[in-house]
Amino acid sequence: MPQLDFQDFAPQLIWLAITFTALYLIMARVALPRIATVIEQRRDRIASDLDKAEQLKKQTEDAIAAYEQAIAEARAKAHTIAQEARDKLAAEIDEERAEVEKQIADQTAEAETRIQAAKAAALAHVSDVAADTATEIVKRLIGGRVTKAEVGNAVGKALSS
Repeated sequence: MPQLDFQDFAPQLIWLAITFTALYLIMARVALPRIATVIEQRRDRIASDLDKAEQLKKQTEDAIAAYEQAIAEARAKAHTIAQEARDKLAAEIDEERAEVEKQIADQTAEAETRIQAAKAAALAHVSDVAADTATEIVKRLIGGRVTKAEVGNAVGKALSS
């Protein structure tokens, strides 16, 4: 193996040192600063993205709070409107109920008046009907004739007792 030959060992060490130094200088002056710049840019971008994400999170939380407040206000307003509508309907129903009850009371009073008139008329004719009926019954049972005055007196006594 030529690498282990002691005659060529010193020049190999010198070339190793020259190559190592050249590679070290190239890496230290060219490659590593570029890598450091890229890493720094990434770090800055990540920090910027985190800050932006934090701002967006805060905006989202504010929007959610505003949304919840708007919903609460809308619910309260809807409840108020519904209560007003219920109260208005209850008042209208009460008015209509009072009007209908008044109409029913008027119709009931009118019907009672008609019933009383019909009852009075019926009672006024009861004596005539009773007299006619009694006359017919007497004619059929006895076969005799009875005067209207006699029948009227008998019916009057029967109705008064």
